Amino acid sequence: MTVPVLLFPSDPLAPRRPDPHYVWEAQQVRELGGQYVLLDHDALTAGAVEEAVRRVPQGTGPLWYRGWMVSVGEYGRLAAALAARGCELLTSPSSYASAHELPGWYPVFEGATPESAWTDGGAPGPVELAALAGRLGGRGPAVVKDFVKSRKHEWLEACFVPELADLHALDRVVARFVELQDDSLTGGVVLRRFEAFVRDAEGRAVEARVWWLDGEPVLTGPHPDCPEADPEPELAEVQPLVRSLGCRFVTTDLAQLAEGGWRVVEVGDGQVSDLPRGVDVRGLLASLIAA
Repeated sequence: MTVPVLLFPSDPLAPRRPDPHYVWEAQQVRELGGQYVLLDHDALTAGAVEEAVRRVPQGTGPLWYRGWMVSVGEYGRLAAALAARGCELLTSPSSYASAHELPGWYPVFEGATPESAWTDGGAPGPVELAALAGRLGGRGPAVVKDFVKSRKHEWLEACFVPELADLHALDRVVARFVELQDDSLTGGVVLRRFEAFVRDAEGRAVEARVWWLDGEPVLTGPHPDCPEADPEPELAEVQPLVRSLGCRFVTTDLAQLAEGGWRVVEVGDGQVSDLPRGVDVRGLLASLIAA
């Protein structure tokens, strides 16, 4: 049986070493007896895919990517370039799209996650935006994001809409969100029904990030935005949904409702989900090496 190898981004200033953000993970992989190879992330995002993978040896075999977020298109081109070198990403491009972008995972998690509606691309005009709000009932508070990211750190400016019926305010928040996202806007604009979650002393929703491999939770810890938290989410209702999604390596971010119970606030591809510092990741990495 061929043991999977991890693919980390290289340090832009020292391309024979892992990117500083991923050095600690790479060290853990080596200590666990695993191997890693390096990818030039900047070359990949610049469209120079062959240059990006030139340090990946021919015939490396199965790979898990652990690195910076890439678009669905970039991931597909990466998979093709690696396949030409006798390497196989263990998350297929279609699985990456399903876990990475909200329209891919939302139909599976509908009912366990805030109600959502979205446009197919770009910034919606006033008529389309009003119709989008109408799909959420046209009233009540909502959150603005794209298929992958919100701008929750600009909460009042480019994320939170107190009342969907106030179309002028909705248009202002959406326009500012699109402006700030700029070239990073992924897919279309998403409106999500606002739900009241338990918050810490700084006003941040206390979230847990759960890492799943082949439908099993292999690591549960705090979200990287609140690394000091110690959440204990309930997973009994989430696990069947993760399995139904059918993606091998995913994350779910869960938050506790102020009135009790847990909600899925985000699903992500595990390859591009960040780990909070201070968490013991050896079990997760060992599971990937043994997969």
